[in-house]
Amino acid sequence: MDYDGKPLRKPAETGTWASIRETLKVGIQALLIALVVRTLLFQPFNIPSGSLVPTLLIGDYLFVSKYSYGYSKYSLPLSEYIPIQAEGRIWGADPKRGDIAVFKLPKDNSTDYIKRVIGLPGDKIQMIDGVLNINGKAVKRERIADYETTDPYGQPTKVPQYMETLPNGVVHRVIERDGDNGFWDKTELYTVPPGHFFMMGDNRDNSTDSRDLANVGYVPFANLVGRAEMIFFSIDEGTPAWQVWNWPAHVRWSRLFTTIH
Repeated sequence: MDYDGKPLRKPAETGTWASIRETLKVGIQALLIALVVRTLLFQPFNIPSGSLVPTLLIGDYLFVSKYSYGYSKYSLPLSEYIPIQAEGRIWGADPKRGDIAVFKLPKDNSTDYIKRVIGLPGDKIQMIDGVLNINGKAVKRERIADYETTDPYGQPTKVPQYMETLPNGVVHRVIERDGDNGFWDKTELYTVPPGHFFMMGDNRDNSTDSRDLANVGYVPFANLVGRAEMIFFSIDEGTPAWQVWNWPAHVRWSRLFTTIH
């Protein structure tokens, strides 16, 4: 108390401290909202490899819907550091054949991979002379104009390109960089186990996917992170996205805000 018996009053906050506190409050709220959106709704990813060419290109940035297949341990940020061993999903919804999905690599349960869903539980999958076979039937493919790309030495080249029609009617493009004689163009017969999916890249001769049982193999349902929905940004390979002064010449403007299928 002061000399006349009245309680002392806390000095009013200065305008500077009030402004700082309000800024911190807004910042924390924004971070919490971003965390909720990233965990439950949409997560951004970028494409670092050419395994899904021509559908997705190196330098594409896309949104993945986290709710499409429900939620598992791997829907959470930094899931590899969470000590629980939960293998199920809540509000789970099976992916459809032809979806492009992000998943955690079964080999380490931490590396993000993105491929196309080709085989469902119980399916029998095989590549025969470059042609995808599902449950004993060759998947329809139609040769279209060659795809223009670069060879391993960076020189322009053209490679065979096809429109492939999956059994459920999903149509998408694939390329065969090595023709129909690539390493993974003739495979064993794979039988997809219950609760697992068979994933492949559209760049059939340049994709490490479920055909490689030692490095990828069958993908458990719990490992699915979400479904690729939309490209929100795209820039030429080798051009960092943060170099905004290069955007006018190197951003692939025609790919922005395009849906993925």
